[in-house]
Amino acid sequence: MTTHDLVIRGGKIVDGTGNAAFIGDVAIDSGKISAVGKVEGTGREEIDATGLLVTPGFVDIHTHYDAQATWDPYLTPSSLHGVTTAVMGNCGVGFAPVKPEQRSELIDLMEAVEDIPGAAMHEGIKWEWESFPEFMDALDKRPFAIDLAAQMPHCALRVYVMGKRGVDNEPATPEDIARMRELTLEALKAGALGFSTSRTDIHNTKKGEPVPGTMAAQDELMGIADALQVHGSGVFQISATHREMDKEFEWMRKIAEDTGRMVTFNLQQIDERPDLYKKMLGLLDEARAAGITNIRGQHSGRPVGILMGWQTSAHPFLLKKAYGEIAALPFEERVKQLADPEVKARILAEPNPTGLGDFIDGILNGFHKMYPMNERENYEPAPEDSAARIAKRLGKAPAEVAYDEMMANDGKGFLYFPLFGYSTNDYTAIEESLLHPQTGLSLADGGAHVGAICDGSTPTFMLTHWTRDRTRGQKLPIEYIVRLQTKDTAEQYGLFDRGVIAPGMKGDINVIDFENLSLPKPEMVFDLPAGGRRLFQGANGYKATIVSGKIVYRDGEPTGALPGQLIRGAQAAPSH
Repeated sequence: MTTHDLVIRGGKIVDGTGNAAFIGDVAIDSGKISAVGKVEGTGREEIDATGLLVTPGFVDIHTHYDAQATWDPYLTPSSLHGVTTAVMGNCGVGFAPVKPEQRSELIDLMEAVEDIPGAAMHEGIKWEWESFPEFMDALDKRPFAIDLAAQMPHCALRVYVMGKRGVDNEPATPEDIARMRELTLEALKAGALGFSTSRTDIHNTKKGEPVPGTMAAQDELMGIADALQVHGSGVFQISATHREMDKEFEWMRKIAEDTGRMVTFNLQQIDERPDLYKKMLGLLDEARAAGITNIRGQHSGRPVGILMGWQTSAHPFLLKKAYGEIAALPFEERVKQLADPEVKARILAEPNPTGLGDFIDGILNGFHKMYPMNERENYEPAPEDSAARIAKRLGKAPAEVAYDEMMANDGKGFLYFPLFGYSTNDYTAIEESLLHPQTGLSLADGGAHVGAICDGSTPTFMLTHWTRDRTRGQKLPIEYIVRLQTKDTAEQYGLFDRGVIAPGMKGDINVIDFENLSLPKPEMVFDLPAGGRRLFQGANGYKATIVSGKIVYRDGEPTGALPGQLIRGAQAAPSH
């Protein structure tokens, strides 16, 4: 009688391929799946999955755990949402290569771009590297609950090679480009899964200047991309300019065509050009028709959503002088002041400053896109649920409705502001992107934007909203939604050893109580180093999360097992 390391019995298996679900068993031995279907013999450990959903572990290709990975072996919140592989180093920001005197510069860049508290990074990061290979070695020594992969970030690379010229976005010389290409090739040989850069005007330094590399000329981008071609693997990831991504497409397509490597860029609906995403999908169609299938748009599974509250990084009263007078008070004392009718009246009477640009003005004054999120979490709200429409019904000013909602729950109330992907007040753009053959699920941004955005819970949301709970549009098959965040994301980054429940594949599995799967309310917690804040949203309903055959979470609680590993380079599919 065969004895397996672990057997999962009688679950509803959604295997990641997109094929129909079926009832069966899964056996895991030596960290890999050894049998699927009817498993004979016993397991040294067994999980009764009767009535439960069994999926591959989720592969999240857009996270920012570059700092957190040096102090948090669990990479929360992603691991709480069934993620068993996380790819970091996106959007051009990261911490290697770095000279000792440049460390603070890179922390400031990460704080400015990804809204991670600088004090937490200064206290939490234990610098043990200069080069990218040394960074990989430092990570490799650390225990993790889940697998982790890194990319070479353009900002760090440019600062390392060009110093102040790189920070100031001066043109790179041929010598600079040759050195950046050389170091990128070195990083790929050390196991980097790719290279990332930022082209968007919303990624700025603390001084309001574009981050290093934003204005890089095509010879610089092509020169770096050549390292991927020479190495024969690696992804070229771009945070493209939101307003003019159509103007960027030609050179992105050229890199894909010339190098043969995967090129992937953010593709989201924006209010300034709400039909631009359709044009981008059309350009992807044209590329596919020409046989160029290695360029893909990265889209989010729900609108990139700012949470607005008195403790967050953004809310409609943040820049008012009357609010600024009390903004630095401890939270409880500030809430007392905010509850004072006279203070409230002064804040509401003062207009917001103007001339800050369409992006900031839209966030401060977009009451038609501010939705109270206190009774329940509704990520696909109807127009009548907005602060502006509520105000109209009540005969109040929209700002007062927003103020009162933020005062709910003892001053911890939230407004939900869907920043991208919600220009038509519905999921039309997101749904079209989800269904397009040349896009990929991404942009949950686990570990980043912790003072304003709480989208690291997206993997769970994909199951609850799109396959079970949606009321404002069509639901999608669970087999399709699982495939999007397992097989598809894994293969996009060259990880062919995971993302599917099949013999020989990596033993990364989620066992889920699908009927009771839920997202608790987001909350602000202060658990980062130096007491740094972050918005946090866990999950209820994950009965077990398994990495390389080891149960790392049981009923949402860590077991203490830390089998996760640093991924070095593309991973081949198992041979049969």
